[in-house]
Order: sequence, then structure tokens, then C-alpha cells
Amino acid sequence: MEIVKKKIRMSRQRSQAMNQITLEEDLNVPDSKADVTGIIQHRAKVRVEESKIMENQILVSGNLEVWMLCLAEGEQHPVYRLQAKLPFSEKLNLEGAKPGDNVSLKWKTEDIRISLINSRKISIQALVTFEASVEELYDTQAAVEVKEMPDVSVRTKKIEPLSMAVQKKDIFRIKEEISLSSNKPNIGEILWDSVQLRSWDVRPGDGVLDIRGELFVFVLYAADDENGSRQWIESALPFQGQIDCTGCRPEMVPDIEVTLAERTLEVRPDYDGEERILQLDAVLELDIRIYEEDTVQILEDVYAPSKELTPVFGEESYESLLIRNYAKSRISDRIRISENSPRLLQICHCRGEVKVDEIAKTEQGIKMEGAIEISVLYITADDEHPFALVTGMIPFSHLMEAEGITSECRFHLHPQIEQLSASMSGEEVEIKGTLSLNLFAVRIMHQNCILDIEEKELDLKKLQERPGIVCYVVQPEDTLWDIAKKYYTTSEHIRNMNHLTEEIRAGQKLLIVKSAVLHTAS
Repeated sequence: MEIVKKKIRMSRQRSQAMNQITLEEDLNVPDSKADVTGIIQHRAKVRVEESKIMENQILVSGNLEVWMLCLAEGEQHPVYRLQAKLPFSEKLNLEGAKPGDNVSLKWKTEDIRISLINSRKISIQALVTFEASVEELYDTQAAVEVKEMPDVSVRTKKIEPLSMAVQKKDIFRIKEEISLSSNKPNIGEILWDSVQLRSWDVRPGDGVLDIRGELFVFVLYAADDENGSRQWIESALPFQGQIDCTGCRPEMVPDIEVTLAERTLEVRPDYDGEERILQLDAVLELDIRIYEEDTVQILEDVYAPSKELTPVFGEESYESLLIRNYAKSRISDRIRISENSPRLLQICHCRGEVKVDEIAKTEQGIKMEGAIEISVLYITADDEHPFALVTGMIPFSHLMEAEGITSECRFHLHPQIEQLSASMSGEEVEIKGTLSLNLFAVRIMHQNCILDIEEKELDLKKLQERPGIVCYVVQPEDTLWDIAKKYYTTSEHIRNMNHLTEEIRAGQKLLIVKSAVLHTAS
């Protein structure tokens, strides 16, 4: 007798850890730069240079890079950009971790505060969160077939497991150029820039992943003219391409996260040698998990008229797809400019970042609450303070339908800003946008599976004591399978003996002949 088993490849989180670190730095303004009278805008990025896995620990080191758009004293050069690097080296206690493990490491800047100590020194304080987890692949299995035993009878049960087909990290490089329109002066110096990833989508194909999306670029620059005028441009750069992905097929189920990992903007000369081209180089990081949805008939019970078969059961866990859902949520609000802020003359650029406060499971599905952190850079009516920033938080709440979700379900919810715009409305800025939400949710199923079958010879004495022919009255809870197993025969033999063409019903009389007795006598 040979037992055929089905293996289901799964991924699980063996351990996880979270740590927050506070970074502080006092930045001295370079001698070549004018005195600073204020900080208009800032942005920060965590750059991990090394992550080293040790026994029960992971060492993370790198820099928090901070860029600041500074308001300078004097009218000749009213704004300029400064950059600072805050180094860090942190150990995270990660129980069970060891060299060679597959560790997922994520980070984010929770809070950053920048203030002037004086006109030549800037205080930078930041709170950075690191999350690490050890992930491992493992196989769960269940018996699906019995071979080399011709008279075996099996009862099966259908399950729909989700098996891990591909798990890896990859990158996608983007190289684009932005040419200045004819009414814009040449670029002298880039003062500020912003690159946002929007509307990304990744779908599996035959051995590839098809990726598309948009990079929204803003650049504020000092023109190469007599007055060094301040100019800006905005451009939406669509992209699409393919990434090799062995083992991937179109019908598979993706759970992929895309982030903008690196990007650089450089000024390049055009064919006439004038500084009128911006070259963008960007790197997208993809955290790829692709699953294969399957339908499997596993063995629920077995017996044979000629042998005593005893199934050995064990509980196995597997995942089953609950839902993949994609939804959009519109946002709209107004942000009032404070009385102490310079008067708004013209909007330059609007930027938004999704901040998730809470994700909760409800009876109807998964509810996400949070806010869009908005920053709007604008031109003022004050020549000594030509640029200013207005910020605000636009709250949102959205329910993703996921019928049947329970506390044991596992899910990933990927929110992203798809569209965002800002317009003037008196002393307010009107914000409109679209938030897209991508939900992937699975059920954790527990199943009593046959792992082995013990086989031994029948007790002939016990069999001979039982009647060879029985007239059986079907009980309400009976199935043909249970009756056949009880009397050491087969469902097919009972059907043929009683000329059955329909399912049995309570009270029906069946004539049963033990196949085991016939087999032994022969």
C-alpha cells in the first residue's frame, strides 16, 4: 500500500520585533550659505546601509537623511537647500533569529522636528521605528490517494488551499527625462524637489510581472538668468515594464508591495548645451508574494473489505483565500491658512502622505482609519518671505468588505494616493484626491488530515461470528459509506445488490452481503 500525499508550501512568521530610536543633531550652516531666518519645508528618508543577522539579534546601521528648504536673510538669495545626515546603529532583539534567515525589515520616520537654535545652527530631532520579522517557508501535507490496494474505499473532502509559489524581493529601475517648456528659463540650481509614487499596479504573467504606475515630480529651481528668479515645474511620468519572475502564471494570486526606494534628479544639457533637461533615475523595491489557489480532494477516511485499515490523523493548518478586494475612497477638505502666515498668492505644489492610525476587523470586513498628511507649498505676497508652507491632516475612514473574516484571518492592506490636487479658495486651500486600497485576506484553516494508515490482517474469527447476509434498515444519520464500512463491503456492491439509482433515505431496507467473507472464502 502506497499513500500519496499533497504538499502545500506556506510561509509563516517565526518571530518579530519592533524598536524606536530617537536621533538628534545640531547642524551648523555652512559658511558659504546665508543666515537662516526660517525653515519652509523638510523631508526625511531612512537609508539602511547594513543589516546584519546574528543569534537572536539583528544589527541595523545607516543614516537618516534630512533635506531642508531654508529661508535666507537678504533678498538676493531668499531660499536655499541644506542636507543633514544623522547616523544610527541599532540592535533589535529578534528571538530565534540566526545567520542565513530570511528577515523582513521595515522602517518609517514617525516624527521629525526641526527648529532654529540661531541663524547659523539648526536643531534636528527625529523618531524612527524599525520592525523586523523572521519568515520561513514550510510544508504542510495531507493524504490524497491510496495506491497498490485494489479494493480500498476512500472518502474525500474538498479543500481549497493557497500555496506559496513565489516569495522574493526585486527591484524595477526607471529612467526618464523632463524637458523644460519653451517659456521656462534655464536651470541654474535645484532648490527643492519631490517625487511621489502613485497608482502603481503589479500583475502576474507567464514568467514575468507586469508593472505600471506613475511618478509625480515637482522641482523648484533658481533660474540661470540675471535675477536668479524662482521657477517650478510639475510633471506626471507614467511607467510600465516587466520583471522576470520564474514560476509565475497569470491565474496566480499576487500580494505585492511596491515602494520608492531611491531616486535622483540631475540637470542635463539639451542638444544646444543649455541646462534644460532634468534626468530622473528611480528604483522601486518590490516585496513579492505570489500564491497558487488549488482545489484538493484529501482523504477523510479509508477502509478495505480485505484488510483492517486504521487512519492516523494529525491536525494541519493551511491558508485559503478569503478575498482580494480593490477599492477607492475620495477625499475632500479645506485647510485654512493661519492669520500669522503670509498671504497666499499662488500654489506651487501639493504633497500627501497616508498615515494609518488603526486597522480593525469587523463583522462586515476590515475598517481602516487614518489621515492624509497634506503639505502645500505656495508663493506669498511678501518679497522677503517668497515661499511658505501650509499643512493639515485630512481624516479618512473606509470599510473594505470581507465577509466571513475572523480573528484568525491574516490580511495585508496597501493604501496609496492615486490623485491629489490643491486649489485656492479665499483664505483656504481646497484639497481633493483619491485614495486607493488594495486588500489581500486569507483564512487560517485547521484540518484533521490523514498522515499515515496502519494496516493489519482481518480478525477472521470475529468476522465469521457476524452474519454474512443482513437486511439493514437505513437510519436518519446514515450514509452509504458508513454502512458499507460497517459491514466490510463497498458502496458499489450495495448499490448493485439493491439496484440503487438514487441516494438512500431513512427507513429504506437494504440487503447487504459482507465482501470480506466472500474474499476470505475464495
